[in-house]
Amino acid sequence: MAGRRNDGFDDVLPESVLDELDVLAGRSRSVSEISGGLTNRNFKVVVHDGAYVVRVSSKESLELAINREHEYQNSVRAAAVGAGARVVGYLPQHCVMAVEFLDGETFTDASFQVPGNIARVASAVRRLHGAQAFASEFNMFEIQSGYLAKVLERGYRIPSDYLDFAECLPRIKDALAVNAEALVPCNNDLLAGNFIDTGDEIRLIDYEYAGNNDPCFELGNIWSECHLADDQLDELVEAYYGEHLVNRVARARLQAVMSQYGWTLWASIQDATSDIDFDFWEWGMEKYDRAVALFRSPAFEELLQSVQLDH
Repeated sequence: MAGRRNDGFDDVLPESVLDELDVLAGRSRSVSEISGGLTNRNFKVVVHDGAYVVRVSSKESLELAINREHEYQNSVRAAAVGAGARVVGYLPQHCVMAVEFLDGETFTDASFQVPGNIARVASAVRRLHGAQAFASEFNMFEIQSGYLAKVLERGYRIPSDYLDFAECLPRIKDALAVNAEALVPCNNDLLAGNFIDTGDEIRLIDYEYAGNNDPCFELGNIWSECHLADDQLDELVEAYYGEHLVNRVARARLQAVMSQYGWTLWASIQDATSDIDFDFWEWGMEKYDRAVALFRSPAFEELLQSVQLDH
């Protein structure tokens, strides 16, 4: 990650910062950076009796509506039910949080093709959703509106026809309101790399965007971020609810298109402001193209009807 300086550190995490963490203070240790992370840097710190991940967040993350205090609190609550990694330290003055290192296999999109894994993912998600209420709420309609105001005010690049589909949003919102779901603690950003298979169970990491939300947003966002097939979304929803529910599959699909439309603007902000060597525009356009394909499809009208069914 050479060249990135928006966290206030050079490429090596200062030993003085590590010494402020009780679990690492004064101990012999080895430090290596973990690749990945589009709004933070992650370091694996190994000591003689264990390993930890020290997460250094960008001080520019407020651009993306990330609240680091809420991330910390929500991470603690996710860990308390065995869904996330145990939090072992928090240094808000340095934008640093330390968690236990989970020894396991990090998922890829291909991991969802392994028989039984979708049911295991549903179980892990249910465990998280049973946690103590999170310190914040996450509503993609509000997030998208905030992102849009920011990109328009600052003249950031967005797809030329982005606003042509704005009229779809109130229709989605009204249809979802018919059979509203109670809010539960959600991760809201479960791309494949945020699933860790420890062998016994699947754990969920990275709570930057965590907040109380519609459980179908979680399911639909997994479907979108992990590039699952339509029948795999059916399988995921059925495994989560314990039965096949047409309205919940439709709900997850509509929440997924809302996530794609909203994350497009996240990519626009990152494209304009981040100095990370990553093609945020291409990442966002992949999501946008999928959202537009549904908005223009007859399936969109069918989903708006199906989500209002009682089964």
